[in-house]
Amino acid sequence: MKEIYLDNSATTKICEEALDTYVKASRMTYGNPSSLHGLGFEAEKILTTARAQICKSLGARGADVIFCASGSEANNLAILGRAYSKERYKKGAKIITTDGEHASVNEPLEKLRREGFRVVKIPTKHGILDMDRLKEELSADTILVTMMMVNNETGALYDISAVSRLVHTVCKDALVHVDATQSYMKLPFTKAALGADMITLSSHKIEGPKGVGALLIDESVKKIKGLSPIILGGGQEGGYRSGTENVPGIAAFGAAAEVGAVTLKERFLRMDELRTRLIMGIKARDTLCGISITEPESHAPHILNITLPKIKSETMLHYLSSLGIYVSSGSACSSNSGHISSALVAYGRTPEEADYSIRISLSARNCEEDIDELLSALESGISKLARVK
Repeated sequence: MKEIYLDNSATTKICEEALDTYVKASRMTYGNPSSLHGLGFEAEKILTTARAQICKSLGARGADVIFCASGSEANNLAILGRAYSKERYKKGAKIITTDGEHASVNEPLEKLRREGFRVVKIPTKHGILDMDRLKEELSADTILVTMMMVNNETGALYDISAVSRLVHTVCKDALVHVDATQSYMKLPFTKAALGADMITLSSHKIEGPKGVGALLIDESVKKIKGLSPIILGGGQEGGYRSGTENVPGIAAFGAAAEVGAVTLKERFLRMDELRTRLIMGIKARDTLCGISITEPESHAPHILNITLPKIKSETMLHYLSSLGIYVSSGSACSSNSGHISSALVAYGRTPEEADYSIRISLSARNCEEDIDELLSALESGISKLARVK
């Protein structure tokens, strides 16, 4: 049975360049990068190379890369590390986010709220960030604005550049953190263009290995001591993240970033074409007229969320899986929780509609035939599952 993988927002297939780099580093460079002998030095050189590859991919001069075990950890470091960086912040400093964030942002913020921090969520209805509300909420006690660049469930694209300009103009002491895990190597952007002080990246979202993430921080964050470590120990990663680094994984992450940067424009156009083909295919087939498409005006090229006609997302997901077609019912990190998607509700879907929605996420590896087979499978699935119901 042919495999059609359309769950690339959950994870991507590792590219050959990253896999080869991982294997080579595992076999040849097995030293601890903190060791003071030759093997340790060779391992440290790999980390230095990977940092340079990632910085180059974002045109990030004057920045440092802190390697973590995941994008989720990088988000936690940015949020908790910022909140705990100054003792005075614990008296009730304000942190601003959006109402449709990933759990790795929501959960640390909820922890901080319980500790006395003020957390404000800006609406994102129909995939539009309420900039007027953001401006109203910015105040002298705001220490952090943290939000995703691309919503991992709706594909909505937010203007982080405008957010950064506003925040840095109104709140001189506030930092801007952007979760770029769904935009890095999907959309062309640079650190300078975003204007963010901290950027979260994830290896397995860009055809690198799992178990590696990074937080890119501006030099100014270090100068003002605006970030504290949340994992303590041997002081690796410049003291920001203790624990022996995953050298093979980091090497492969750097390789994936280097390859991805070269082919980014081509892949962006390819994914956008496939997304358009999928939308037009749904609209053109009478048998799919009951599907409601989530179409934010500003969107990423690789994510499309659709709401099925009275068929639970999990039911359709399993039907498609039986045909070798793999999609998701939302964020892979929360799909097993049984909770209704807060991102879809924030967008404007009802809880019932959110329960009937599936996410299709593309890669440049997909082809027109994949889209056409998905459309046919949705037709047969709606017909059969509606009868069963």
